[in-house]
Amino acid sequence: MTLTPLVYWAQRHEEIYLRVELTDAQNIDVHVHEKVLQFRARGHGAKGLNEYEFNLEFISPVKPEVTHRSTQRQVNITVRKEQRGWWERLVVQERKPVFLAPDFDSWLDDLISCLNDFSFFLSNISGFVSLKTGFLFIYNLVQFLGFSWIFVNMTVRLFIFGQDSLYDTFHTISDVMFFCQILAAVEVLNAAFGVVRTGVIPTLIQVVGRNFILFIIFGSLEEMHNRPVVFFVFYLWSSIEIFRYPFYMLGCFNTEWKTLTWLRYTIWIPLYPLGVIAEAVAVIQSIPIFHETKLFSIPLPKAIGTSIGFSYFLHIYLVLMFLGLFINFRHLYKQRKRRFRTKKRKAN
Repeated sequence: MTLTPLVYWAQRHEEIYLRVELTDAQNIDVHVHEKVLQFRARGHGAKGLNEYEFNLEFISPVKPEVTHRSTQRQVNITVRKEQRGWWERLVVQERKPVFLAPDFDSWLDDLISCLNDFSFFLSNISGFVSLKTGFLFIYNLVQFLGFSWIFVNMTVRLFIFGQDSLYDTFHTISDVMFFCQILAAVEVLNAAFGVVRTGVIPTLIQVVGRNFILFIIFGSLEEMHNRPVVFFVFYLWSSIEIFRYPFYMLGCFNTEWKTLTWLRYTIWIPLYPLGVIAEAVAVIQSIPIFHETKLFSIPLPKAIGTSIGFSYFLHIYLVLMFLGLFINFRHLYKQRKRRFRTKKRKAN
C-alpha cells in the first residue's frame, strides 16, 4: 500500500528545502525530471510502516541535481533553483496539496510585513522625534525582531525535533543571521562617529569576531553546515541580543524597565564566555578542513615553499579570541558596575 507522507517546505533565494516526516526511512529514491520532483521511500509515517511517495511540480524550473539526507525522524531534501529569486508559491497549482505545509521560514515573511507596517507608522510620527532617536530606535527594533525570530525558531524546532534540529540550523537560520550580523556593522560606525557613547574597540572586536565565525568558518565551509556547533553558537548569540536590543530601544526615549535592565547587564556574564567557547570549538573543528582543502592558503614562491595554510592563522586566532574575551568582558563588567552604582546613588 503506497501512501503520501507529510512534507514541510521552505525556500531561500537559491534553494528549496523539503522536510519529509518519515521515520527510519529506507530505499530512498529522490530525483527531478524537468520541474517535477519524485520521491519514494519506505519508512514509518502517519500510517505506520509503509511505502510512501509524492510528486511535486514546481512553479519554476530547478536544477536536476538534488541532495537528500536522512535522519532517524525525517528526510531533508535540497533542490537548487534554476534562477535565483523568491517564489510566490512552491507548486504550479494554486491550491497546494493537502500533504504540503510551509516550514518555519514563513515567519520571515511575517517579519518583513511587520517591518513595513512599522515603517509606515514611524513615517507618521517622525515629526515628534529627532532623526538620531528615530534612526537608533528603528535599528534596534530591526535587530530585536531578527534575533527574536532566530531564538524562537530554534527553540520551537528543538522542542519538536529534538536532537535532529541541531543538524540543519545553518540551512534554517543562516539567511536571517547573515542579515543581522551584516547590519551589526552599523554599531561600529555609531561608536566611531559618536552617535552612541560606547567604546569603539570592544564593539569592533565583537562585530568582527562574530562575522569571522559566521562568514569564514561557517559560510565558506560546506562541511561545517551540518555540525551541531552551529546551533550552539547561534543560540548563544541570540540569547544575549534578545535582551540587549529592547534595552537600547527603551533607552532611545529615556525609559527603563528594571527587570530588563538587570537582564541586559547580567545575562551576558555566563552567556558571553560560553559563546566564545562555542566559537572556539567551531574554529578547532574547521582547522583540519582548511588544512585539507587549502582554502584561503597563501601561495609562496617555489624557492621558499608551497604555501602558508590558513589553518596556521586559525591557531593564532584562537589566542586572539580569548584575548578579545578578556578585553570585552572587562569593558562590559565596568559598564555593569557603573550602571548599578549610578542607580544606587540616585536611589539614595
